[in-house]
Amino acid sequence: MSKQPIILGIDPGTQILGYAILKGGAKPSLIEMDVLKLTKEKDIYARLQLIHAKIIALIKEHKPTDFAIEAPFFGKNVQSMLKLGRAQGVAIAAAMHYQLPVTEYAPKKVKQSITGNGNADKDMVWKMLEQILAIKKQPKYFDATDALGVALCHWYQMSGPVLPTLPKTGKGSKLAKKSNGWEAFLANNPGSCLLYTSDAADE
Repeated sequence: MSKQPIILGIDPGTQILGYAILKGGAKPSLIEMDVLKLTKEKDIYARLQLIHAKIIALIKEHKPTDFAIEAPFFGKNVQSMLKLGRAQGVAIAAAMHYQLPVTEYAPKKVKQSITGNGNADKDMVWKMLEQILAIKKQPKYFDATDALGVALCHWYQMSGPVLPTLPKTGKGSKLAKKSNGWEAFLANNPGSCLLYTSDAADE
């Protein structure tokens, strides 16, 4: 690609919306990630307006080339699903207004792309994002890291089977300091993370 893409990743929500700006390249880099808190606004339509305005502001500031958003998962609460779908639709409409190509990713697809495990929890996803992108500080809300995961997943799909530089796992490394848990698994099984082009998580 002649031009390094700038990806706007969104984790939709009507209480907290996560967003992240990622610059693609041989070593993708984080530009910004944060959340839009909507809980102070009681009216659902006012929340949707705030989401629309925020997406537009991000597009104007960062001029992304691509827009990636997490697809709603199917839950038992119909009302929650309806609200989430509205939030997603408003965000997509804002992106389409600026003629950005829009791509949706299922939550399992994002987890599979980042960790190699479609059932990974949010902390596992964050640990990999922290290492791959050399992020020094964890944000307060997982909604922000979820949005970053969507953006990075999109970059992997765009760039093909290009693998990131994984963290060192030898003695004294950050991942080798703990003898159990996810960190130890990564240290002992680095190859398990390299499944970025798999479509197994789509089902």
